[in-house]
Amino acid sequence: MPGPLLENITGRRTAQRPVWLMRQAGRYLPEYRALRAEKGGFLELVYDSEAAAEITMQPIDRFGFDGAILFSDILIVPHALGQDLWFEAGEGPRLAPPLVDGALAGLEKAFHHFEPIYETVRLVRKRLSPEVTMLGFAGSPWTVATYMVAGQGSKDHGLARSLAWRDPEAFATLVGAIETASIEYLLGQIDAGAEAVQLFDSWSGSLSPAQFERWVIAPNARITAAIHEARPGVPVIGFPKGAGAKLPAYARETGVDALGVDETQEPEWIDAQLAPGMPVQGNLDPMLLLAGGSALDEGVDRILAAFSDRPHVFNLGHGIDKETPIAHVERLLARLRGQGQ
Repeated sequence: MPGPLLENITGRRTAQRPVWLMRQAGRYLPEYRALRAEKGGFLELVYDSEAAAEITMQPIDRFGFDGAILFSDILIVPHALGQDLWFEAGEGPRLAPPLVDGALAGLEKAFHHFEPIYETVRLVRKRLSPEVTMLGFAGSPWTVATYMVAGQGSKDHGLARSLAWRDPEAFATLVGAIETASIEYLLGQIDAGAEAVQLFDSWSGSLSPAQFERWVIAPNARITAAIHEARPGVPVIGFPKGAGAKLPAYARETGVDALGVDETQEPEWIDAQLAPGMPVQGNLDPMLLLAGGSALDEGVDRILAAFSDRPHVFNLGHGIDKETPIAHVERLLARLRGQGQ
């Protein structure tokens, strides 16, 4: 029997709302901080399958979440496409060379970087109980491209947006390469034991409606269709952070099985805009979880009420903040599990 998370994202509402949290394996957990101090840097942990599996399991062992999300990073795909990848302490990821002209020429593919990720999935799946869903993921092409073009994160994604307008053919080639690699990567995760996969489009909100259609909806639709064709029955969760009013179009046109939603839209509006029965995941503000108290209780209750008539996976609107107290997560779970339906 599938667990409650898998039931909901495939359209079958359960009485008890399943829950997992984006970045649930990470710096807010003392056991994660201890293992990272022992093992070294972030990327070293990602490519150490035993350590990555242990980190993936830490929040499951502590909180009993309904889903285990692979401990990895969306920039594994650029690394596999041939860019150098490292993380600067306190400053985030770096990719070299920056693809400011969109050209992949001169890069040598290194798809062997996928192998330790697949092994992490295999190790975690062996440790999980059957009712806990194993979730794989990849970054969506637009978001991944913003890093590949700039060589790092940016506030306005200006280099990628400029390239997409200035030389759309070159940018389309880059996006196509990310698509192809991401499909292989996700299929590999599924074959290793992932029961569902999520596409993270963390920076989709920086695009105009027309560019959103071309660089967010269209690539995600192609990836989703490829997953459905190659592995029928494996659901795809799409998470277009910042999509705003473009969210209903994303839900209709990408073909995703479930829609991850961020905290910038009211849950009642989301429910009213989506087709009946469309599974939703989200959308508690991570800062509300950080704040805790009665405000957290009220936020949880509002989301439960807004999505009471559709399949729903409780989650945050983005990743959990590293300063979030463990007690606040415990309070959230007590509220959810006490409410039932």
